[in-house]
Amino acid sequence: MAGLITTEGGRILAKISSLDAKGTAYRSSLVELDGERIVPLTRGSSSIGAVAADEDGTTCFTAKRVGEDGEEADDAQLWALPLRGEARELASRPGGFGGLALAGRHLIAELEVHSQAADEVEHARLTKERESAKVSAALHSGFPSRYWDHDLGPTRPVLAIATLPEDLAGAEATAPAGKDSEDAADSEDGSPREQVLHFRHLTMPAGRLVSWTVDRSGTRALASMQDSRGDLLGTPDLYLLDLVGAQPPQLLREATAELEFSPGEFSPDGTHVLLGRERTWTAEASLSSTVELLDLATGESTPVWPELDHWVSPVWLDEDTLVATSDDQGRGSVWIGGVTDPAPRRLAGGPGQDLAFSAASVAGGAIIASASGIAVAPYPVRIDPTTGEVHELPNPADAVAPVGTLTEVTATAEDGTALRAWLRLPEGEGPHPLVVFAHGGPWGSWNAWTYRWNPNPFVDAGYAVLLPDPAISTGYGQAMIDRGQHELGGAPYTDIMALTDATEARADIDAERTAFAGGSYGGYMANWVAGHTGDRFRCIVTHASLWDTETMGHTTDNSGWDRPMRTQNPQYNPKEHVREIVAPMLVIHGDKDYRVPIAQGHALWYDLHEFSATPRDAEGRTRHRYLYYPDEGHWILGRGNAQVWYETFLGFLDEHVRGEAWQRPARLG
Repeated sequence: MAGLITTEGGRILAKISSLDAKGTAYRSSLVELDGERIVPLTRGSSSIGAVAADEDGTTCFTAKRVGEDGEEADDAQLWALPLRGEARELASRPGGFGGLALAGRHLIAELEVHSQAADEVEHARLTKERESAKVSAALHSGFPSRYWDHDLGPTRPVLAIATLPEDLAGAEATAPAGKDSEDAADSEDGSPREQVLHFRHLTMPAGRLVSWTVDRSGTRALASMQDSRGDLLGTPDLYLLDLVGAQPPQLLREATAELEFSPGEFSPDGTHVLLGRERTWTAEASLSSTVELLDLATGESTPVWPELDHWVSPVWLDEDTLVATSDDQGRGSVWIGGVTDPAPRRLAGGPGQDLAFSAASVAGGAIIASASGIAVAPYPVRIDPTTGEVHELPNPADAVAPVGTLTEVTATAEDGTALRAWLRLPEGEGPHPLVVFAHGGPWGSWNAWTYRWNPNPFVDAGYAVLLPDPAISTGYGQAMIDRGQHELGGAPYTDIMALTDATEARADIDAERTAFAGGSYGGYMANWVAGHTGDRFRCIVTHASLWDTETMGHTTDNSGWDRPMRTQNPQYNPKEHVREIVAPMLVIHGDKDYRVPIAQGHALWYDLHEFSATPRDAEGRTRHRYLYYPDEGHWILGRGNAQVWYETFLGFLDEHVRGEAWQRPARLG
């Protein structure tokens, strides 16, 4: 299940991903959860992108549909599906459509627009001219120029608005403003043809749009705009936008070197908004996250639930009540409380159960969320806001059979902090070989299902999997963040080692056959462990990992990395300990990873050959391996690529932990 979409009146939609007919790629489709029924809304081979649902049963979505020529469109089109009948194309444009919101008979869309275009006609014309000239270059004036797995520019994201006709199914297509129908029908300059909806671009503030929310009337929006000025690099300012009038953007919160703000929900009556308030990670302070309630009339703000020591993003249950989900002690909790309460009460979840909750919204007066666990794939739930009773909704996704058993491990940190981890165990008494997974983030927790780094294939292959939550893990209060934020290779490392020691002391674990693995910050930890534990681990797997924290800061798309790390680099840079690496390492990296750039993987691969102390094989060749993906980013998303990720990972473990010969798949060449 890829996501839930709800309406205030009670509609619940779910986007699900499944294999295509060939079994080589994923496609997403849309269903509606109607009582105990699952009603398919879309069909065919086209994947669904953004979705917005109306109370009257209309569903707007984006998809690349196949035309009469049998070819899939280059860009996603905008479609509307009525309560009864077939989907109808509302609009198409070069660059397609981003996020959607339906409010007050207005459809608001995020559009990628040519940087010099003032409207859709100019955007189409300039885009066509650029394509005809075979120009791919982009000229940047701000930071970043890349983001996660895609290049930015030469377009800019803007919000645009269109008014839905009363009779959407019967509305006629028209030419865009400034072009008559005959010109539009025969257009060869790339300009928009006749279509049902025509979008008007909003006047956007300076910077790059990164997130936005819309009020229930569809007349105002909050927008976070990332900008660089003075000593600030890629920081987000928060604006109030007038969607239907002519008022200029109003700056609500200006980012500083220490504080950033993000848009939350408007109150039901539109008089207040929730703002995320983030104290940024600096050389002197740890990352922290709180929420403010802003009165739009007076400009005054008050903290929301100031005594709650968890990170939350609340939504409105009614004018006076908020609900939210959070990580909580390796699980998750659902919270409910008044807007003026010092703290909410836990409505569902928390210690004593194995589930986490996410993506909370309100539909028909009930809380709708996605529930999952370390061993439980996501499924939709309805939570009673009075009793906290959790009711399973019809699950549109396939259930995943549990593998092995789930238990917990506890330990005590060097500073006396209580530590815990999940332990997945295979069938049988053991002793079982062990692989330790370090989570990414570093702000995160092993508390929910994941299709990446899923323990099931490893447990099914006979490995125990330890999932530790060390310093900087979320769900344990701000003090847990503070313990490790300024020593990435300090407390988090010793915490993981303490939990590993406690696990290896169990009778059902073979302490002589262990491995270590991690991705992103977990990959940093894998590299750090490699340089500090000698031959304790039979092998180490490092994915999308930080190897040289100094050069990382100069090449990543993350503007918040370099400055806080300058004081840590001399002490906590894994590269400085390469000569102490003994265990064979499997390096995994994607070329399109702009968060942890591919240069980190290439440098690690070279340094392992040139400087590591890892013994070579009988023929004098390296025992390290490098799984390189030229077309993947920070995450391995392709169906075939994900499969060989697990196969190669498990094969490397089998070879070095169990001493078994492994024949690499022919698909890897």
